Amino acid sequence: MPGEMSPTGKPVGPGSPPELRASHADRDRVVDVLRIAAGDGLLTADELDERLEAALSARTLSELAPLTADLPPVSAGVGAVGAEAKDVVRIEQVHSSAVEWVGRWVVPRRLELAVTYCDVTLDFTDAVITHDTLRIDVAMAGKTLTLITRPGVVVDTDGLLLVHTKAKYRQESTSSGTRPALRVELVGEKAHGRVVVRPARRTFVQWLLRGRSHGADRHS
Repeated sequence: MPGEMSPTGKPVGPGSPPELRASHADRDRVVDVLRIAAGDGLLTADELDERLEAALSARTLSELAPLTADLPPVSAGVGAVGAEAKDVVRIEQVHSSAVEWVGRWVVPRRLELAVTYCDVTLDFTDAVITHDTLRIDVAMAGKTLTLITRPGVVVDTDGLLLVHTKAKYRQESTSSGTRPALRVELVGEKAHGRVVVRPARRTFVQWLLRGRSHGADRHS
């Protein structure tokens, strides 16, 4: 029909070029940029959820483009942290110094923890997420296993057996029906010591801003 418009507001007709369809790889690239931007503090949890939902449901490239238009490009240096995510990474240590994965590290598909009396910390705050699921096979005795999450990272502990172990789980609330950016599945056994799952601690400025937002909600 003459004058017909596409969902993006562009005219559609015999002389108009067709909208280019988005592939799975196109959507995945946008999702990676959004996750990294959220880890850098450029997007709030609500903004990340909204944009991830839009990216995963986008059918054309023109629908994807606005989702990252206001974000800095992700440099090739990010991939240089680990090039590509490995399928399996194994950590095997006994009575040694603490294992700490912090900063911008690439999340593998599967992680094997064979650790005895060593603290283990996995901080997902700035981690580069390239898959939607990380399985952690736990064979750990003593000390503390700590997982520091960020918006969009959900930890599932249903498959983890705790033996004489104290557990503390505190996760960020997510919008119902929103697909998590990363699901971390803990399976295996943790004997003695502790398991701690918590979000990153807020800075003083973030604490002040959160207090102001709650105050505004009470007066609205």
